[in-house]
Amino acid sequence: MKRSLAAGAVLSATALLTGVIQVSTAAQATPTPSVQAQAAEHRAGLIALANGESGPLTKALGLGGKETLVAKDAVVDADGTRHLRFERTYAGLPVLGGDLVVHQAAGGAVEAVDKAVAATIAVPSLTPAIPADKAAAQAAGAVASSVGIAADKDESPLAEVHQAGAAELVVWAADGNPRLAYRTTVQGLRADGTPSSQLLVTDAAGGEVLSTHEQVQTATGTGKGVFVGSVPLTTTKSGSTYQLKDASRGGQSTSDLKGRTTGSGTLFTDADNAWGDGTAANRQSAAVDAQFGAAATWDYYKNTFGRSGIKNNGVGATSRVHYGRNYVNAFWDDSCFCMTYGDGSGNTNPLTALDVAGHEMTHGVTSATAGLNYSGESGGLNEATSDIFGTMVEWSANLPADKPDYLIGEEIDINGDGTPLRYLDKPSKDGGSADYWSSSVGGLDVHYSSGVANHFFYLLAEGSGAKTVNGVAYDSPTSNGSTLTGIGRDKAAAIWYRALTVYFTSTTNYKAARTGTLSAAKDLYGAGSTEYNAVAAAWSGVNVN
Repeated sequence: MKRSLAAGAVLSATALLTGVIQVSTAAQATPTPSVQAQAAEHRAGLIALANGESGPLTKALGLGGKETLVAKDAVVDADGTRHLRFERTYAGLPVLGGDLVVHQAAGGAVEAVDKAVAATIAVPSLTPAIPADKAAAQAAGAVASSVGIAADKDESPLAEVHQAGAAELVVWAADGNPRLAYRTTVQGLRADGTPSSQLLVTDAAGGEVLSTHEQVQTATGTGKGVFVGSVPLTTTKSGSTYQLKDASRGGQSTSDLKGRTTGSGTLFTDADNAWGDGTAANRQSAAVDAQFGAAATWDYYKNTFGRSGIKNNGVGATSRVHYGRNYVNAFWDDSCFCMTYGDGSGNTNPLTALDVAGHEMTHGVTSATAGLNYSGESGGLNEATSDIFGTMVEWSANLPADKPDYLIGEEIDINGDGTPLRYLDKPSKDGGSADYWSSSVGGLDVHYSSGVANHFFYLLAEGSGAKTVNGVAYDSPTSNGSTLTGIGRDKAAAIWYRALTVYFTSTTNYKAARTGTLSAAKDLYGAGSTEYNAVAAAWSGVNVN
């Protein structure tokens, strides 16, 4: 899946020079292989634990004989309570909307289950009326019919369709009406140079398109240069040169695409380990932003939640800079496990701001955990999760050159007038986002339906009304006129992360998000605690009751 707009390593022998970054070598900062091996072994053990429970749980949950649970993730609390996340198959076919989370006591007794869909999974026949090659052609045709059309104002029109991948037979259950279907990915290119990868689900009986969404989601904007200022980086020494590769954070690295739109690019190297000069004219400067953004995101998740990388498997992502020509976007791509940045208008305004990095790479975290569908209310929650943790990465880094705030994309000046892309305190200030939930929210573009959750998070963290935080003025209203007191951003983020990783599923909507975050607050702080009550009040403040 593609989307467009962390324990910290010990840095040694780090010196800051005016306008440049003096970086420590990876040899000095790389943890012993045994530490990484132990982390990988621990995660593998948790997944094995979950898979070992899949058979008994299939029976205990009353699933049919053709159904199988396949472990995706597992969280074990300090008291031994288990939260086992599963995907589901039916007669060997993936069930889209079949994911669920089983909550077990330490002894293995099932205490609760969160299902993406409550419907019984059963289809009358496993023989499709339409052959796979025809289904793939139909999917390509459906996408081709949208050439020249943009789905929303933030998306460039589709310019061409390249190819459709093989059509995969699945069971579609996300709408509560299970049926045999095909899943097909159609590749293309948008008019502004953004790669397009549209995932379509089509009915295997009549070819009807059941679901479609663009897997490359862009945040269009223009930058004003290099954003992070003088920062330390961890690099790798190879022979007499240094590589912009950080072995202490899973080997994450930054490469130069040199204006291309395909390939992995060329790994940045340097002779003296001093990178960039703070100007966009120096190709290394954007790479410094990107590499630091990846490190800051890694460190935030690692130091705060004990998460080892985006997928929690100790593997670092690749960052690619200088994508295309005059490309004013940035995007995350699950398929290459990489973050990509354009150089902006005139190839002089790289899109490498810190909250952009944190936002986009959090799409990878969401994909590896709840897998929130990128449409309807779940899509808004997906986008909000990236805004929330992009914001938290910025607060965690606390850079003098990029003061942390509750604004999204304020550094890249997406509107050309100094205003940010989104506001957490009052989302409607961007002209399109929803402050409060209503029955029509699910019909908005996900970048605007996200406003409800963004507003909830701000109210939970900071409370309502006018105030100045870190030099920035905010004035956050509530739908019911209530006056709210915040519990602090760290507690608010802890509640959201636990809900994301333990309670949310692919189809979670705002009502279920309220339930999930209340469960998370109960787990972390206790039922009836100040934090629990604040969660309930903040949701009521955005009209989710």
